[in-house]
Amino acid sequence: MFTPEEREKIKQEILSLAAGDNRITGGAVTGSASVGKEDEWSDIDLAFGVRNPEDVAPTLQDFTSHMYRNCGALHHIDVHSEGWIYRVFLLSNTLQVDLAFAARKDFGSRGPTFKLLFGRAKEQTQPVAPSAPVLIGYAWLYALHARSSIRRNKVWQAEYMISAMRDQVLSLACLRCGLPTREGRGYDQLPAATLGSVEKGIVASLGKEELQRAFKATVDCLIDEIKLSNQELEGKLGPTLIAVAAG
Repeated sequence: MFTPEEREKIKQEILSLAAGDNRITGGAVTGSASVGKEDEWSDIDLAFGVRNPEDVAPTLQDFTSHMYRNCGALHHIDVHSEGWIYRVFLLSNTLQVDLAFAARKDFGSRGPTFKLLFGRAKEQTQPVAPSAPVLIGYAWLYALHARSSIRRNKVWQAEYMISAMRDQVLSLACLRCGLPTREGRGYDQLPAATLGSVEKGIVASLGKEELQRAFKATVDCLIDEIKLSNQELEGKLGPTLIAVAAG
């Protein structure tokens, strides 16, 4: 397990490397550290702008070499999104290090957790949170697949679909409460009563009766959230969702 001191040392080494690289036009800390919410379990999240688009790949490769040579990196994965490359490293001390690179024209805040440390960043349009109708649509879609999976005795698929539906319900509740909706980041801040109701939909085992119980409990929570979001829509969807839960 890494210590906060080890994490800070690695972070400062990476930032020093970036500040001395003339290909890099700006550097920022992102994630929890950018808003003063870093704790002992937080990872390292850094983002960098690169002067020329053709230099993004070689710059990233140089930083990757540094991570393996000097920081104990064991493996990494890449996530690509709208001109950005997010390279996520696992270190031998269990620390996660996320290094994001983008050409200068794309470098800037993509959310509320972005703090520029040096150089320049452009103003970016913030991503729009998913709308309630979209979350509701995904929820009933997962509900249909949960029903068919249970009936087909595909128990692992059924558990997946019930859990996916539950995530939409929790995201709906987060949207209603003004909390982050992505990646479960707002779930733990939801009211205890809401979480207590949704908790009843957690699948405890893969028996058919248990899957059906958890499925019905999650559908009940979905109907409650739809009603809080849009009573008219709940009047349309509620009876059909009850029928789906009944099989």
